Amino acid sequence: MKPPNAFSRRSFLGLIAAAPLGAAAPLGLFAQAHKHIPVGLELYSVREILKKDLMGTARGVAKMGYECVEFYAPYYEWTLDYARQVRKELDHLGIRCYSTHNDLRSFSQDGIGHAIDLNHILGTRYVVLAHPGNVSSIEDWKRIAETVNKANNILMSKELHAGYHNHDLEWKPVDGQKPIELLAADFDKSIMLQLDVGTCLEAGSDPVTWINSNPGRIRSMHLKDWSPDKGYRVLFGEGVAKWKEIFAAAESAGGIEYYLIEQEGSDYSEMETVERCLKAYRRLRS
Repeated sequence: MKPPNAFSRRSFLGLIAAAPLGAAAPLGLFAQAHKHIPVGLELYSVREILKKDLMGTARGVAKMGYECVEFYAPYYEWTLDYARQVRKELDHLGIRCYSTHNDLRSFSQDGIGHAIDLNHILGTRYVVLAHPGNVSSIEDWKRIAETVNKANNILMSKELHAGYHNHDLEWKPVDGQKPIELLAADFDKSIMLQLDVGTCLEAGSDPVTWINSNPGRIRSMHLKDWSPDKGYRVLFGEGVAKWKEIFAAAESAGGIEYYLIEQEGSDYSEMETVERCLKAYRRLRS
């Protein structure tokens, strides 16, 4: 089933086909295309079933109506041949992968080449650092910024960009400074700041203020809700996130290109959880 405001999947795929495989499309592409922002799924949300049957899981989420997916760090272990099989299946299903989640291996001198090869095959545009690893001091955070900037220079030469995904620790002051603000200041402006709404809320920060403070840089978001009582187990729309305000900021200032629903757990099975979240998203957006 298609969201009420969505243009046809054929039109969507035709729009994307204009960019060569592996090429980074112009920033803000989707914000300009009929004002429709694709909604996808961070596949960590269905991690247990994904381990057992990746292709079947992809088929299941595509059938629900998800338009894109984001693979998380274990994808890095794939062979190039397997990545080609995955891409073939995604193409058959009519869904895309615009970004992947990665650990620091993908940003290292020895590991970035494999990440580039995999992401080119998948047709992504962003290689996202999902977690900074063991950091404690401001100097540690500065080193992370330097690492991501260096990797971004290499990625840009291969028609890709780096991205950074926040958790709650980036919002917690270190020596009087919030690491998320340090990273935003030190990162090259072409690096995507992928906002995890739920962890931002849990840390006591305001996602709308953050989006408006970083115009054009919030090119994707993890639509994760949160509540003081149930934490991340609330479904999309059941927590404290002010989604209409968040979407308005993302689409007017943030430069959003695609949304990704993410769920860490709930009272339902993984597949029922993400189907319920997508239905709630569509109701909110209709």
